[in-house]
Amino acid sequence: MHGIGYAQSMEWSDLKVFLAIARAGTLAKAAVAVGLTQPTMGRRLRALEAALGQTLFQRGSGGFILTDEGQAILAHAERMEEEALAVSRVTAGRGLSGEIRLASSDWFGAHVLTPALAHFTQAHPGITVELLTDQRRYSLARREADLAFRIASFDEPDVIQRKALTMAYALYGPASSLPASLGEGAGISLVTLDEAFSDLPDRAWLRRVLPKARIALRSNNRDVQAQACAAGAGLAVLPRLLGDHVPGLCAVNLIEAPPSRDVWVGYHRDLKHMARLRALLDFLLVRFAVS
Repeated sequence: MHGIGYAQSMEWSDLKVFLAIARAGTLAKAAVAVGLTQPTMGRRLRALEAALGQTLFQRGSGGFILTDEGQAILAHAERMEEEALAVSRVTAGRGLSGEIRLASSDWFGAHVLTPALAHFTQAHPGITVELLTDQRRYSLARREADLAFRIASFDEPDVIQRKALTMAYALYGPASSLPASLGEGAGISLVTLDEAFSDLPDRAWLRRVLPKARIALRSNNRDVQAQACAAGAGLAVLPRLLGDHVPGLCAVNLIEAPPSRDVWVGYHRDLKHMARLRALLDFLLVRFAVS
């Protein structure tokens, strides 16, 4: 009877702990996601299981796995999360004050967004901007980010998206030692994206244009590629928004340029009336249009 009574009055904070563990699979990763310590997460989970009178996870060397009882609760907890997040999005605020969270790739955040955000925050001192930069795709539905920039269009439901800009690319090398000719790439070293990005257009373009070149260095980080190229490790295809601003790099003049790519920006439809999001989005789109 105690478990039934507790279930009827269960707090959302308890379910957030449960969902974090279910998604992360370990207490350590779940603690980072929720912003609590690992011992606190463990205590909260044990208290939840004791109150419900059910074991929600199997503990093993590989992490935490949902039991049948845990699986039954998971669907309900996710529905409660959706409703809670919807309320949060709708009531996020309409004034030009508060926080807004952006997500983008590392180099785009560092070289394109950061200078723009510096000007924006000076113009809007009531707004605090948080910029998240890595390869992870942050969820707009869960408000892991309010606004996200990607080089692929969004496929999540309820996301409003638009093309932010079209990025031109170029082949770069050290300004002090550009090769006299490229031919099919014999004797040429390359710096490229790693195998996880083998299907991207610039990788395919390099294989076609310089089929005899050797790959000297791979990285999933565009900044690393740019610095390696400037240091003489090899030629690299880079976005012009990055390569044109790295000291020591020079674009190679070619008849055929690498393919350009579109950058998309998206946000959840529930945030379309958030004044600070609209102000930031409009500011960035105008800046991209004139740059």
